[in-house]
Amino acid sequence: MTTPPLAEVLRNEIQDIYLGNARRPYGLYGINQLQHALQSAAHAEAQALSSPLVIACLLHDVGHMIHDLGEAPAEEGVDDLHEALGADWAAARFPKAVSEPIRLHVAAKRYLCSVEPGYQESLSKDSRISLALQGGAMSSAEQLAFLQNPFADQAIALRRIDELAKDKDAVTDSLEKFLERHLVTALSA
Repeated sequence: MTTPPLAEVLRNEIQDIYLGNARRPYGLYGINQLQHALQSAAHAEAQALSSPLVIACLLHDVGHMIHDLGEAPAEEGVDDLHEALGADWAAARFPKAVSEPIRLHVAAKRYLCSVEPGYQESLSKDSRISLALQGGAMSSAEQLAFLQNPFADQAIALRRIDELAKDKDAVTDSLEKFLERHLVTALSA
């Protein structure tokens, strides 16, 4: 099958970002942003999630790689708003089935911390630091508003995968393989 021209341009752009900027460390886990992205996509595939959600999982932290705040702004007490930056980037390129779970994945963390006993305590150190910067656990009103969003369930799935994708010994397919399997379908969602 021939790749449509838009998909080819986007594939090249994603590869430029992920193979260039994504070598920076991902928190305190001994992995980098690229490894975290690939593990996220692999977990999404293993759960047989849709192609748009696999791509959302792959790209959910793209905002960390396109901002100019350095490698670890949370450690400096700065919320980089990576979810909004990444979602805006994705919304200019993909349908909402990709961009909205990216936009909501931080809200999903806040939601899960407020409704699921033990979830906040199970978060990694980096996730707990960033949670405080991102507003902490949601209030009851915030929970209700979050659940009204048609992409809340996908964002929760993405968030659960996000926390799993921090294994320094994980082996995954390449970025190119994930894009080959899911990019064109995600673009047409």
